[in-house]
Amino acid sequence: HLLLFLLFVGPFNCFASYSRATELFYSLNEGLPAGVLIGSLARDLRLPTAVGQNPASLQPPLSFTLASHGLGGQYVQLDNRSGELHTSAVEIDREALCVESSEATIFGGSAAVSSSSPSPESCLLLLDVLVLPQEYFRLVKVKIAIRDVNDNAPRFPVPHIRLLVPENAPVNTRLAIEHPALDPDMGTNGVQTYRLRDNYGVFTLDVEENENGERTPYLIVMGALDRETQDEYVTVIIAEDGGTPPLVGSATLTIGISDINDNCPQFNDSQLNVTVYGNSSLGTHVATVHAVDVDLGSNAQITYSYSQKVPQPSRDLFHLNESTGAITLSTKVDGDTPRLHRLIILGNGPGCIPAVITVLVTIIKVMMRPPEVVPRFIANEVEGVVYLKELEPINTPVAFFTIKDPDEKYKVSCYLDGDGPFRLSPYKPYNNEYLLETTKPLDFETQQLYEISVVAWNSEGFHVKKVVKIQVLDDNDNSPVFSEQLIELSIEENNVPNAFLTKLHATDADSGERGQVSYFLGPDAPSYFALDKTTGVLTVSTQLDREEKEKYRYTVKAVDSGFPPRESIATVTITVLDKNDNSPRFINKDFSFFVPENFPGFGEIGVISVTDADAGQNGWVALSVLNGSDIFVIDTGKGVLRAKVSLDREQQSSYVLWIEAVDGGDPALSSTAKITILLLDINDNPPLVLFPQSNMSYLLVLPSTLPGSPITEVYAVDKDTGMNAVIAYSIIGRRGPRPESFRIDPKTGNITLEESLMQNDYGLYRLLVKVSDHGYPEPLHSTVMVNLFVNDTVSNESYIESLLRKEPDISVEEKQPQISIEPTHKKMESTSCMPTLVALSIISLGSIALVTGMGIYICLRKGKKHHRADENLEVQIPLNGRINLHMLEKKPVEISNI
Repeated sequence: HLLLFLLFVGPFNCFASYSRATELFYSLNEGLPAGVLIGSLARDLRLPTAVGQNPASLQPPLSFTLASHGLGGQYVQLDNRSGELHTSAVEIDREALCVESSEATIFGGSAAVSSSSPSPESCLLLLDVLVLPQEYFRLVKVKIAIRDVNDNAPRFPVPHIRLLVPENAPVNTRLAIEHPALDPDMGTNGVQTYRLRDNYGVFTLDVEENENGERTPYLIVMGALDRETQDEYVTVIIAEDGGTPPLVGSATLTIGISDINDNCPQFNDSQLNVTVYGNSSLGTHVATVHAVDVDLGSNAQITYSYSQKVPQPSRDLFHLNESTGAITLSTKVDGDTPRLHRLIILGNGPGCIPAVITVLVTIIKVMMRPPEVVPRFIANEVEGVVYLKELEPINTPVAFFTIKDPDEKYKVSCYLDGDGPFRLSPYKPYNNEYLLETTKPLDFETQQLYEISVVAWNSEGFHVKKVVKIQVLDDNDNSPVFSEQLIELSIEENNVPNAFLTKLHATDADSGERGQVSYFLGPDAPSYFALDKTTGVLTVSTQLDREEKEKYRYTVKAVDSGFPPRESIATVTITVLDKNDNSPRFINKDFSFFVPENFPGFGEIGVISVTDADAGQNGWVALSVLNGSDIFVIDTGKGVLRAKVSLDREQQSSYVLWIEAVDGGDPALSSTAKITILLLDINDNPPLVLFPQSNMSYLLVLPSTLPGSPITEVYAVDKDTGMNAVIAYSIIGRRGPRPESFRIDPKTGNITLEESLMQNDYGLYRLLVKVSDHGYPEPLHSTVMVNLFVNDTVSNESYIESLLRKEPDISVEEKQPQISIEPTHKKMESTSCMPTLVALSIISLGSIALVTGMGIYICLRKGKKHHRADENLEVQIPLNGRINLHMLEKKPVEISNI
């Protein structure tokens, strides 16, 4: 008993108790996550914790096992070695496990879920655990109490509750609300209080709790009610539980005020005066009395009766309808009939004092008989109503009327009383016959019923009236009419299928089926538009694409159900509004531009063409350079690509740019394109002589050198490409004992000895070598002085240096160097040269086409380069003029004979 007491009054922490009865009790909240420790069986059973932990121990380790994996076992995880019990991944829901507060155990082998416990709010999870080995064997009964948490809000079983309260209900009247809120939680987490959102100052709520703890809300009347003032109150009833924080639920509460008989009949007037002619026929209407009772149903039923003060002769002469209060003449008036009758009539209501009204009837005695009006209908007549079709022609006959005097003593005349397109005229040659006919076509849509009277009077002034009702029958003479003849609609593209467009509305003035309108699409409407025949709802069944089609125009028809049917046509125009659903699109994903080097800054390199299928701002495209923006710029509007500076192919021969196109939509869409800019070479660099390095250097040539032996070489490079970098070497100036002894290979620049050297050939040879490229439109060149000293030894260098310092007297040969790709000593067949010549021709023509526009610019550059050449004697020596050798650097070069 102590353990059970601790189970329900202990703290939140899981706790346990141990006895030799091997029973353990734990408690935990519902809804805990996996891995929460419930308890340790080894510790709570006080088992030796060192068993099995010492490697040297001969005792086997402890083992904990669920006796059966039933329903209860799925909510816990048992560590077989430590005996620790944890929550599993299956969340414990107390309301699902313990639906009833009474005993409810679901067995799953030896594990079960039970709420059978001393507390009506308890919910127990029962487990059987086996402890091994044999020396510690026992069967442990584990009971886990699941505590409730406030995880459910109160909920009313119906969303709308209606309650009837009599209007005479006294203050403090209590009425039970038959649909209280339900909360699966228990105890204070269940429903605790109720309240009204608006009590109108006459209602409040109270809660009563029965023996089972169920709470029922009661509506209490706090003020006087009057159904005739307000017959219904609508408010919201709110149920709140006791959790922290509290949860609420609500439902609509309608309080209807039921009627009681608290009002009696009332007449508007206390007296009514009427006159009756003595010759009136039986059944003639005399008067109608009417009383009002503001109650409802049977409480408002009124019956009419004569007061006991009304004499019997008056009762016999005038009949009173007890339901309607109508008074009619029930017997003939004769000479003995009194001329004045006082009729006291009572208005009777259930449980009420009768209301009273007095009707004074004065009878005027008449000695003559009134004229007679005898109708004979030509048109269709049923129970006094004549039926005519609309659009009947003018002068359509309706009826004949015979007018006569029964006493045949007085002249009788007649006329037509009432409004309408009708005429009553004498029918010749008869004196007392009159024809009623139409004067213009009838129109059902203008007026459906006419009530006219044929009035006959005699010379004594006695009038008789015959009422004729004429009902106009409808004909299908009106077509449906659209509210708008031009229906202008708009819808955004990429709409959802079956999107609503509009609801067409057409009216038909005809009645019945003739006025029922059906809607149809015209033959020019696309198939993916749908029009509901009955409702006129216009939809589109597919997605519309503005880029595919922006405007739709077609007709719709409204057709009535007459015979033959009539129809009208309207025009529907639909504008598909743009959405930013298209990215900018480049004409090509890769653009390539060929630009001659030294192209002027901000010159037009090319145009990047990009389009966007969207319209308006969504179709506006802005271009930008993603990389290389420090060199290149693009006109965002026109797409013109420009370089900020002049480009030099020798520094960089090509550029790869990425251009981004961004539209003006929100959000914006973008795309990129690759731009390759290839710089075409122009001949803006003369050959650069790398060897010999100085005009003052010289080379010793031994006289024993054999003819054909290479002596030295001139080596030059050109930063240009193609034909602009093809170099030719030539000797344009010679000086020496026998200067023809040396020649230069125009292709390789190798200088060789042509003839054997003699005794007279000793001395200094000076060869002016021209190094020229094959550039277009004009080749560029450099010059260098090659100094050869023919002797056995160099015995006096100062003498040679003095000769080098002297300005040589060299005549320049104006002969242009031969352009040769192959060495001169090697012949090739003409057929093998053709491909090379064709390739060179194509390259030359291409270069000409690309640099034609740059002619002026190249000429200007060329002038500047000549000016620079004059200043750099290390590279180029002027051909026309004297050579100042003393200004050149002296750099002797010694090599052995080859």
